[in-house]
Amino acid sequence: MNFELLHTDPGSSARAGLISTNHGTIETPIFMPVGTVGSVKGVFHRDLADEAGAQIILGNTYHLYLRPGTDILERAGGLHRFCSWDRPILTDSGGFQVFSLAGCRKLSEEGCRFSSHIDGSKHLFTPEGVIDIQRSIGADIMMAFDECPPGDAPYDYAARSLDLTCRWLERCFDRYRQTEPKYGHYQSLFPIVQGCTYPDLRTRSAEFVRQFDADGYAIGGLAVGEPAPVMYEMIGLLDGLLPRDKPRYLMGVGTPANLLEGIERGVDMFDCVMPTRNGRNGMLFTTEGIVNIRNVKWRDDFSPIDPGATCFVDTAYTKAYLRHLTVAGEMMAAQIASLHNLSFYLWLVREARRHILDGTFSSWKPGAVERFSRRL
Repeated sequence: MNFELLHTDPGSSARAGLISTNHGTIETPIFMPVGTVGSVKGVFHRDLADEAGAQIILGNTYHLYLRPGTDILERAGGLHRFCSWDRPILTDSGGFQVFSLAGCRKLSEEGCRFSSHIDGSKHLFTPEGVIDIQRSIGADIMMAFDECPPGDAPYDYAARSLDLTCRWLERCFDRYRQTEPKYGHYQSLFPIVQGCTYPDLRTRSAEFVRQFDADGYAIGGLAVGEPAPVMYEMIGLLDGLLPRDKPRYLMGVGTPANLLEGIERGVDMFDCVMPTRNGRNGMLFTTEGIVNIRNVKWRDDFSPIDPGATCFVDTAYTKAYLRHLTVAGEMMAAQIASLHNLSFYLWLVREARRHILDGTFSSWKPGAVERFSRRL
């Protein structure tokens, strides 16, 4: 994998770059749709690529390990072939799901024992095992196994958690160096910076992960309940600590405003379930602001969903029609809203990139945050 930094905004740390992988090149900043079990809910891969403009998607190690399982994935030739997606894929480590979904989890130096949220069966995730699973999945970019403590974790707990994550990281890289890709394409491994909202822990974590000279670096443990200004403070702190010649990935974030604030502070990659999850519940992110399509005000609004947007659903269907489908519980409503929201998010990062390259990001961004955050 290679990262080429093309331009930095003169008034901020916003960056435009290129990530080259064996499955294609990614223009940054980029948003990665979340394909938890090998699919982005309600969206055909063709539309994801051609209509939304997705350049890379995310798969989840925890969910793919539980089903269909690594045996099926290996027999299929990896996740790319299994789900018919020929562009890059990133997998998270499954750590967040273990700590948020799994019941009866028990943490130790060895790893984490947990019960499946599907059938209650018992499993063990170790740093070595998580690398092996991601080798079987065949992701272009893999994440190291870490503990993701709650946002309000006390300092002592956060410090112990970070120490454990650091020891696990060493084991992840040992396993990574001992193993080879299974499907003939290169796989990167990104370490994850943790430390909750404590500046000294974040600093220590960033300094520790830098020694691995990885292909890129992830920022975890944010957007988990802390106030947005605190999240931005942590991102800004890490901007000065992480290597400038490697991509930075802010995990699980967020709203359109979160993306723009992160881009301003030097983040290159984002993922979040918000576009599809909120879309399924009737919330649309549009070029004019946020729409709750369930509101009665849209009942007889026959204007396009978003005339300023680029996806075919935005002009093919009206707000009144989408509201009707949503209130009726028709599955097509979730499909339309999900594709629209993903298209908007990917349009947003393309717009940010254009303004970075033009040198106008700093003057454009405040108005964009205000515009895309207002409720219509």
